[in-house]
Parts: sequence; C-alpha cells; structure tokens
Amino acid sequence: MMAALAALPLAACAGANGPGPATPPPAAGGPCSNDGLDAFVGRKASAELGAQLLQASGAKTLRWGGPGMAMTMDFRPDRLTVSYDEQMVVTAARCG
Repeated sequence: MMAALAALPLAACAGANGPGPATPPPAAGGPCSNDGLDAFVGRKASAELGAQLLQASGAKTLRWGGPGMAMTMDFRPDRLTVSYDEQMVVTAARCG
C-alpha cells in the first residue's frame, strides 16, 4: 500500500503524450498565492519553470496537468496546479 502511495506523485507527471516535466522539490511551505502566475502562461513547461512557479506562488507542492489527464478535484491551499498543452506550453497556473 505504501509503495502505491509513494508512486502517486510520479503518476502526476505523465501526460497523455508521454512524461511531463519533472517536479522540483518544494521551495516554500506555505499557502499558495495566485498573484503573478499569469506571467507564466505561454512558457515551455520544465523542471526549471516549475521551480520558478513554486517560488512565485509560495506553494509547497506542484502538480503538472497534461492534456487529457485526469486529476482529483480536492482543494489543497498549499498546492499549485499547472496545466500544459500538447507542445508542453503552460496554459494555466492556479492554486488548489
């Protein structure tokens, strides 16, 4: 059971067309803030961009969402969810 739970964060990196960007370690530990996240829309998704997003938002965790990828709808104030398209371009970044 613990091994299955440990693999969940890795599953969140896989998009419909293959693996998504790597998820960087947390840069902060507080609640997430949406302020300024629109500036990241249109940029290429990458581990480096993920680290910048975590820093800008103050989120503890980052969740990548690729095209056609199923995601839970639970709200977590310390999580940032970043969606990207088939070309790995960020389409949205929001807390929760």
